[in-house]
Amino acid sequence: MKKYFVLCLAAVALMSAGKQDGAITKENGVTVVNTTTIAKDVEGYNGPVPLKIYIKKNKIEKVELLKNQETPKYLVKVKNAILNAWDGLSVKDAKAKKVDGVTGATFTSDAIKENVQKGLEYYQKNSK
Repeated sequence: MKKYFVLCLAAVALMSAGKQDGAITKENGVTVVNTTTIAKDVEGYNGPVPLKIYIKKNKIEKVELLKNQETPKYLVKVKNAILNAWDGLSVKDAKAKKVDGVTGATFTSDAIKENVQKGLEYYQKNSK
């Protein structure tokens, strides 16, 4: 019984060590970074503004907003103004890019920019 218990503990430890947090996944050859857990402390005007960042061959393909509680009319302005600002850039260039926010939607803009930064940092540390 003692050996069985030790083997079970070892198996659980191995499974936990290899377990990913789900922040990085692969979809059709594209690496997707989900900032829901990475940047859960980053908030816009009405709460967290999580994103998915799609990266292929170390270049940003797109940044996509996930479900959030931001005011729709301001969110549309932000989406139209800054969401594609990182498209086509290398991860390194995207991290260095200074993106202007949207007047009237400063909290939401800042939250998106910080989510992108945290997502790209996470990608660089964990995608290898």
